[in-house]
Amino acid sequence: MHYQAINLNEKLSTFNDLWSPKVIAEINDYQFKLIKIAGDFMWHGHQGTDKVFIVLEGEMFIAFRDGQVKISKGEMFIVPGGADHKPFAEKECHIMLVEPRGVINTGGTEFE
Repeated sequence: MHYQAINLNEKLSTFNDLWSPKVIAEINDYQFKLIKIAGDFMWHGHQGTDKVFIVLEGEMFIAFRDGQVKISKGEMFIVPGGADHKPFAEKECHIMLVEPRGVINTGGTEFE
């Protein structure tokens, strides 16, 4: 077997598009996705599943109907399943998402 670490900076350097998650690994039924964000995303929710945001570079915010959270480099936050939220970043921010396979970034589930 060949063992090799996944270099997150190398993976991030392969794309420039914003708000378009790229799957870099899977474990059991969960996917690890890298994404670059800037500006505002839409309000949405993920019924029945939590979603983890890990900030690798920069800072981001997640607005909720009753407040917001700031997540800085080296921090993570878990959005509870079903919570309406709107991610945004004032400047480009690089994050890792951890979520079940099949979850789409606008809420709901994608079926193949």
